[in-house]
Amino acid sequence: MEQLIIALAALPLLSALSIQLLSARLGRHAARLSVAVTTVTFALAVAMLSSSIGGASGEVALAGSWGILRFDPLGALMAVVIAGISLIVHIYSVRYMVEEAGYARFFVLLDAMTATLLTMVVAGDLITLVVAWHLVGVLLYFLLGQDTRSHSAHRYAFWTLITYRIGDLPLVLAAGLLHYAYGTWSLSEIFARIAVEPAAPMVLGMPLMELVGSLIAAAAFARSAQFLLHTWLPYSMAGPTPVSALMHAGIVNAGGFLINRFAPVFVHTENVLPVVFVVGLVTALIGSSLMLTQNDIKKSLGYSTMGQMGFMIMECGVGAFSLAIYHLIAHGVFKGTLFLGAGSMINAARKSDGVPKDELYSFVVERQPAAVRQPWLLMVAITVAVPVLLLLTAHLLVAEDYFQKQGAIVLLFFGWVTGAQLLYTTYRMQTQNFWRLLRLSVFSLAVVVFGYTLISHAFNLFLYPDEAFREGIYAAANMDLLRFNVLAGLMTALIVLGWLVTYYAEQSGSRAPGHAGQLWLTFYAFISRELYLPDLFTRLTRLLLGAAGRLNVWLRWV
Repeated sequence: MEQLIIALAALPLLSALSIQLLSARLGRHAARLSVAVTTVTFALAVAMLSSSIGGASGEVALAGSWGILRFDPLGALMAVVIAGISLIVHIYSVRYMVEEAGYARFFVLLDAMTATLLTMVVAGDLITLVVAWHLVGVLLYFLLGQDTRSHSAHRYAFWTLITYRIGDLPLVLAAGLLHYAYGTWSLSEIFARIAVEPAAPMVLGMPLMELVGSLIAAAAFARSAQFLLHTWLPYSMAGPTPVSALMHAGIVNAGGFLINRFAPVFVHTENVLPVVFVVGLVTALIGSSLMLTQNDIKKSLGYSTMGQMGFMIMECGVGAFSLAIYHLIAHGVFKGTLFLGAGSMINAARKSDGVPKDELYSFVVERQPAAVRQPWLLMVAITVAVPVLLLLTAHLLVAEDYFQKQGAIVLLFFGWVTGAQLLYTTYRMQTQNFWRLLRLSVFSLAVVVFGYTLISHAFNLFLYPDEAFREGIYAAANMDLLRFNVLAGLMTALIVLGWLVTYYAEQSGSRAPGHAGQLWLTFYAFISRELYLPDLFTRLTRLLLGAAGRLNVWLRWV
């Protein structure tokens, strides 16, 4: 097993070095070598995951107290995800990048990124983890700036690098505090000490676990594009499409991995996870809203990723750590596919604006309005009741005490709202065969809910087999019971009232009055301009550059 985990991290690095040294001799065959090595790496990752499912674990030290590679379920699962997505990106890039300058250099950087990401997820000590975390940002800067002739690509690559450096500092401070408190760099030893002595010493007037947890959360926020640290994400689209796919499918998800890696720290915090939940919730709402108003497909995908990363961080904030990992993987595969197919979609749209006419398209899109609308009160009842019944049934299958956890209630609430929105959209479609469309919608919702619930429960058992530890994570995410009940009740009443008003407005055909319509247009303009944050940051940049120029003149440096 030790040889397997070493080979997993070393093979992509050896491939990068080989291509760099032999690029003149290999020529276009450099891509074939890179793909072949990545295929072997993926096979090794699958073998490691199989061993982990069988109960194997351990670690190997390459350089004494650091350079430790850790073999555990989280690392094995993430290694398969990284190697699999990297293999797909490698294969796609063979033809996509063939006419670009620096063809061999691209595969050198791609292999180096794969090696760094794999090292990051299997790192067993703080030094290795921090170094790999830092190198991911550096390599991403060079990948995004692959086209040396593009000014915008280099500008936003540098923007990404600066944001990542901001996120590196909290992780470095957290690593330093943990080493200072426990006298070791080894993650296994630190986590064992925390489990034995959860009452950690005070640092700067704060409990050590609270401070370290806050710093780790801040590092995850920067890497996963949470609100106010998100602006680099939608503007990094000027890089090559394969890089966008790798970044959105694997790199930007690293925040969820980092929080899971330090789960033993968050178990002993009191106020960190509720803050994580709020940050994730705000990011999810803003990212999803901004995504809907973009007219550029890749920029829209960028804001979609921001919204999904908000949901992932929110899941960590309610204590559903393993669910965040499942969300990370599902989003990575889905978003990587969208980015790799974005170019084909754009090319097809330029040739023809038509859509293939098949039975499903004709049924859903080219529909004929129903002669009689369904009673709106009946549809409100279906909207409220059906998602609740599906969610309750699915979760009762996996755990009877699931509804005793605040985090689970929050997830059920959002699942209920999402399912209800699907049924409301079905109602608005006004198809002639309404009940057939409703049956299709409910069936698809049931498949998603049951699949998501069962798979996430399996992830929970695999990543965190200790039931007491799982309960500790949920307990750390709890807030005051009275405040939670009041908040949940108000939100539920507000949403149900909104559905009633909307259904009634749809049924009566009423429209918003002049002032309300103008207010809506103003809000839409505000969202479509991305909350004016890019304009604000551009203005601040100009002010800083102007101040620096005046300072240089005053000091006679220029």
